[in-house]
Amino acid sequence: MKARIASVIVAVAGGATWPAFAQDVAGGKAVFESRCVGCHSLERNRVGPALGTVIGRKAGTNPEFNYSDALRNAGHVWDAAKLETWLVNPQAFVPGALMPFRLGDAKERKDVAAYLASLRK
Repeated sequence: MKARIASVIVAVAGGATWPAFAQDVAGGKAVFESRCVGCHSLERNRVGPALGTVIGRKAGTNPEFNYSDALRNAGHVWDAAKLETWLVNPQAFVPGALMPFRLGDAKERKDVAAYLASLRK
């Protein structure tokens, strides 16, 4: 009996994988519009590069934007996971990067990444 109860506890607690946060595209759009548009646009470069097509693009390659050498030489392709890591601390992710902004809330990072990924055509 105890073994059966222990098996059920393991199956429920450890056997299932639960996402830490559900991604919310609409929430990500709201965060983008309230926290990111001071420097970024979806279509045009501003202080920061246009982000409407950032997912799937090699870092530092928007030809119309003057990136730091660090980002131009980073070599990775942006996906949602990399974008989330970038938003935690851009300088830790790409030493020498110039973006000073950090998005401290993990759910907001997931949501922004989901929103930008939803724009990929």
